[in-house]
Amino acid sequence: MANRRRILIVGASRGLGLGLAKEYLARGWDVVATARNETGEAALAVLAGETSGTLSVERLDISRPDQVAALHARLADGRLDVLFVNAGIAGDPDEPVEAVATDEFQRVMTTNALAPLRLVASFWTLVKDKGTIAVMSSDMASISGNHGGGWEVYRASKAALNQLMRSFTTRHAADGRTYLLMSPGWVRTDMGGGDAPLDVATSVRGIADTIAQREGSGGLHFVNCLNKPIRW
Repeated sequence: MANRRRILIVGASRGLGLGLAKEYLARGWDVVATARNETGEAALAVLAGETSGTLSVERLDISRPDQVAALHARLADGRLDVLFVNAGIAGDPDEPVEAVATDEFQRVMTTNALAPLRLVASFWTLVKDKGTIAVMSSDMASISGNHGGGWEVYRASKAALNQLMRSFTTRHAADGRTYLLMSPGWVRTDMGGGDAPLDVATSVRGIADTIAQREGSGGLHFVNCLNKPIRW
């Protein structure tokens, strides 16, 4: 249908990414969802035919530039209302930065900061002129909000992500698109643990509502799933 809306969700095979795919399908959107491997593809495949939206599944490791380029080529003939980059890893939350192996530091930084911005830079022209580009950030990216410590490399990677998005959007200041650094809140996922106050369905519903409420506003916004600004 000509009026159907389309979203690309990068990193959609489990947790919040899978929840986002379910939420947008339930809202009647056409969803392009990526997974890194066959297990992830199988998790997404069970959604097909269960909702009013349509789902297509693509294989993508966000850290592989060749795979990013190949996906761009496959999707280049279409346009996106929303691009949502969800891919990310946590690392060891209890390990202080001075104890982290260099290759592990590089892995977390590449996956959480460098790779998402490379993907945004590659795909942003596929997003409609008044469309939205959202990247999954975290409350822990807030430097002014860091009072408890812990999660040192993860915090640093998400703060780097925010800073790189700020630089990207500054270079595209005349762009009519809306850019969101999105915190999902503390959610009961593999990373968030069982004590988190939010379930996945509540978080992703808030994320989708926030994207809808911010649509067309332009510029860069660091917000949570209740559409509340977060201090940088």
